[in-house]
Amino acid sequence: MRLSAYFLPTLKENPAEAQIVSHVLMLRAGLVRQASAGIYSWLPLGHRVLNKISDIVREEQNRSGALEMLMPTIQSAELWEESGRYDGYGKEMLRITDRHERPMLFGPTNEEQITQIVRDNVRSYKDLPLNLYHIQWKFRDEIRPRFGVMRGREFLMKDAYSFDVSVDTARIAYRKMFVAYLRTFERLGLQALPMAADTGPIGGDMSHEFIILAETGESAVYCHRDLIELPAPGDEVSYEDDLTPVIEPYISGYAATDEKHDQAAFEAAVPADKRVEARGIEVGHIFYFATKYSEAMNATVATPDGQNVTLHCGSYGIGVSRLVGAIIEASHDDDGIIWPWSVAPFQVGLINLKIADEGCNTMCEDIYARLTAQGIDVLYDDRDERAGGKFSDMDLIGCPWQAVIGPRGVEAGEVEIKNRATGEKETLPLEAAMDRLVSPPPEKK
Repeated sequence: MRLSAYFLPTLKENPAEAQIVSHVLMLRAGLVRQASAGIYSWLPLGHRVLNKISDIVREEQNRSGALEMLMPTIQSAELWEESGRYDGYGKEMLRITDRHERPMLFGPTNEEQITQIVRDNVRSYKDLPLNLYHIQWKFRDEIRPRFGVMRGREFLMKDAYSFDVSVDTARIAYRKMFVAYLRTFERLGLQALPMAADTGPIGGDMSHEFIILAETGESAVYCHRDLIELPAPGDEVSYEDDLTPVIEPYISGYAATDEKHDQAAFEAAVPADKRVEARGIEVGHIFYFATKYSEAMNATVATPDGQNVTLHCGSYGIGVSRLVGAIIEASHDDDGIIWPWSVAPFQVGLINLKIADEGCNTMCEDIYARLTAQGIDVLYDDRDERAGGKFSDMDLIGCPWQAVIGPRGVEAGEVEIKNRATGEKETLPLEAAMDRLVSPPPEKK
């Protein structure tokens, strides 16, 4: 993409309304613009990140055996009355009526909708287990929306819902999602800590939230250092395996947020040299809620002996739009965003220092074409702007690599490349630079 033809309204100053770093940088780097309180338009740069995160989430859900679908944003109030949640959900639910005076709502979640679909279409145990998911916009009318996309009213979520004939098979589904989440966050460049959590209004008796560490996190986190160092399950782990031993180290290790913590218990459970006290951001939450919705909505299947049993269910959420802010909170510096390679809107920022120079133009066009042909997303700064402004914008945007082309480099056949994460610069011959730019840069030590 040529920056001269791109829509990228960056800001030089920090917006007064932004209170946390992700909100500041998303506005300054031109990812989003506020439409109304807690509701944002996603501009081209931000939309690219949103799509890349969605793609990784989708790939890992598919890998686990979940099936993608799409449910509507607007739901019938009758469904929620059937489950018993309509009156009790609270003012966070946006209630509306259509032209026929039928009560409707903008869905904050989809347990009722998916239970109806399965109830009306699945009759036999032979059709189970089943896990259906979608990536869809939600709305919750927060009383005090703040912190940009971290606590907005409209947000993009991945919701998966599992259906099984027994508690034993339902727990197998739960463990599959547990592993899928570990793999997803690892691919996003994040270390996610699973922590036992309250089920809240969703219901059920088993729940884990996934927390990433960030200095500006909303919750205090207390955990055993070994949990932070645990690698995500690799390809050697199959979803056909018994996943209990895979997730056991995460479940048995000490981890708690401030709502659950007891200082004395933490100190008693964890040796002093293994204690980690940090801040964290919730980016995912999984629940096993048994028959809460299926019983209320009469969702059953026939077993081999002809008996009808109530379905056992779970739900599994990932805050896709929230992850954009969370990644920035965990990965930035004073100059701007530092994107992980996997979700960077552009992986290489190509800077032409002198567009009036034919040699600079020729080399830039060559690099741009060759990297693009290899599947690398390149943002080519071909604007007639001063060098300082170009460098500042590229640091702000956060492309993992920067490639700088100037007259001296052209004459020597060399390219200056910069690792955005470490700030390290290196001048390389053209071909060596090309080899370097197609792979993720080394991380900070």
